[in-house]
Amino acid sequence: MSGISIIILCTIFAYMCLLVGIGVYNARKNSSSEDFYLGGRKMGALVVAMSAEASDMSSWLLMGLPGVAYLTGLADAFWTAAGLAIGTYLNWLFTSRRLRRYSEQIGAITVPTFFAKRFHDEKNIITAISAVIIVVFFVPYVASGFAACGKLFNSLFGLDYMVGVVVFAVIIVVYTIAGGFTTVATNDLIQSIVMSIALISIVTFGVGSAGGMGAVMDNAKSLSGYISLSAIHDAVAGSAIPYSPLTAVSLLAWGIGYFGMPHILVRFMSIEDENKLVLSRRVASIWVTFAMGVAIFIGIVGLAVVNAGGMPALEDSERVIIALTNELSKNGFLAAVLGGVILAGILAATMSTADSQMLVAASGVSENIVQDFLGKKLTEKQGLNVARATILGIAVIGVFLARDPNSSVFGIVSFAWAGMGAAFAGVMICALFWKRTTLQGALAGMIAGGVMVFVWKYAIRPMGGILDIYELLPAFLISLAMIIIVSLATKAPSKEIVDEFERVNARKS
Repeated sequence: MSGISIIILCTIFAYMCLLVGIGVYNARKNSSSEDFYLGGRKMGALVVAMSAEASDMSSWLLMGLPGVAYLTGLADAFWTAAGLAIGTYLNWLFTSRRLRRYSEQIGAITVPTFFAKRFHDEKNIITAISAVIIVVFFVPYVASGFAACGKLFNSLFGLDYMVGVVVFAVIIVVYTIAGGFTTVATNDLIQSIVMSIALISIVTFGVGSAGGMGAVMDNAKSLSGYISLSAIHDAVAGSAIPYSPLTAVSLLAWGIGYFGMPHILVRFMSIEDENKLVLSRRVASIWVTFAMGVAIFIGIVGLAVVNAGGMPALEDSERVIIALTNELSKNGFLAAVLGGVILAGILAATMSTADSQMLVAASGVSENIVQDFLGKKLTEKQGLNVARATILGIAVIGVFLARDPNSSVFGIVSFAWAGMGAAFAGVMICALFWKRTTLQGALAGMIAGGVMVFVWKYAIRPMGGILDIYELLPAFLISLAMIIIVSLATKAPSKEIVDEFERVNARKS
């Protein structure tokens, strides 16, 4: 291993020690389920804002998004990012306060529990189904994060891909099990800062390596369809492949997913004062727009560096940031340290999502399946032990699913995001804003949305033509339609449920 690699490895090791140390420090603060899953509802505005966005972005931000831009140009990456930026803002604007208030009033500490208590589901059927959906779609999401870690270590140090996957799975599991939500949220804040440093550093270096901003833009303009918003660049044929406005709309639909992402929604529930959500919304919206914009530009810059002879062509476009960092690290000790920080940023993006998703899945199993649905009464200690065992189990399955080093981070995240968004977004929106929503309607919408993601992805979308759109959009629309139709066809909610709804919404949102 070269001296540069050792410096980078030491920098990353120091970062990992920091994260684990925070987990150990916060372990003593988890005396109850609310502490472990929501930090006791004592989180500050900045922590909630940055934790929500760091847990959202995942390895997709620093690997998937730049990789798409590097390979096909601006259009796909732009429309996806635009949908996410809009969805982020609207979710904070309309959902955050109402969910914070509603969840506290009915005593819900997880999203499945919120649904059950919102609709007074005494049999806890909706909690069990919600928890199963969370596990089904979050496990591959977690696996994509482990895959990103494996790719990173294989590219940098020539270490076996699976060794990297296992090592980082262990680290994430250790600090998540130890510290719970407080540790995850605090680490997410730190990770968002590291991610920002990584983005700014690598784009600055990349522009210089390509010969300046003019050279970057000249290269992009020379590639047919590369900087178009209505076509993508075909690198093999060297031509542009146009697509319809419907494709752009389907990519914008990524933003719908925010309304159904449990690992983001619980951040709203955790803040100490709902009035602080205004500041959180502003911070989150600005940061996520900046981060995605820079990530897309890094992909464009990376291709310019390759075409300028600054680094070899990439077989895997999702490794563009890794390749740029390798070149940066060759410029002395400080550059190698900065390279370690940048690569820690990639790990930060990965870990901040994986830890949040494992925590949400653990709460689903311990609180919603074992205790609520199966009726097993557990002490606080027993419940936390079940949650920790679930985290470990998910990590093991995630490592198994991540065993293919050629798996696409973007592709896995895209499907998992669609599944969660389609299953939960419509139900969450109706639960918060339509008092006529019934338990039967919510169940119908949840199941229809989750199933339709699979049907559209594997049976309908392959037909091509106008049907070749992102599965989240049609699945969400079908879910929403089912909620409305079944709710209107079934008995109206009881006066108790309606009065509870109106009390929560009586105050200005």
